[in-house]
Amino acid sequence: MTSEDAARERERTRGDGSAGDAEARTKADAEVVSRFVEQFASQLVEAGMARMPSRVFAALLASDSGALTAAELGDRLRVSPAAVSGAVRYLTQQHMVSREREPGTRRDLFRVHSNQWYEALGSRDAVLKRWENALREGVAGLGADTPAGRRLAETLAFFEFLEVELAEMMDRWRAHRKALFDHG
Repeated sequence: MTSEDAARERERTRGDGSAGDAEARTKADAEVVSRFVEQFASQLVEAGMARMPSRVFAALLASDSGALTAAELGDRLRVSPAAVSGAVRYLTQQHMVSREREPGTRRDLFRVHSNQWYEALGSRDAVLKRWENALREGVAGLGADTPAGRRLAETLAFFEFLEVELAEMMDRWRAHRKALFDHG
């Protein structure tokens, strides 16, 4: 559904302000959100993410607050608490969501932040360092003059290049984000 279709659907359900109209509006909005969640999750799955973490992430992203409890996620996605639990465990490990305690309760609240992409990408720095170290050891062990050693050396050079480029790109992103969204 395009944004224009969603706007037409919202307009169609506006009515005269009665309780029935409000209920129809809420239902239409929920359908628009649900369609977005499934479509965006589908794109994440095609990119390699598992289906349930994709759906949970998209649901959090599409929620007004950016934060939902496991029960709310289960209700919105029509899935079991176990499915939500496994998905949020993966998403927190990937730094795509954070786990917080809902004030005054013992329930966990899962939050996606406006800088979730930055955080997720930034956490890859440690992974790249470990890969680089392993590749260096591989080149030294196999010999830089062997076919396998040359292949490892090229892979190492790529990761070193990527590390520098990511750092510079993230600096540019912070400046760009500030120009776009920091109005105060």
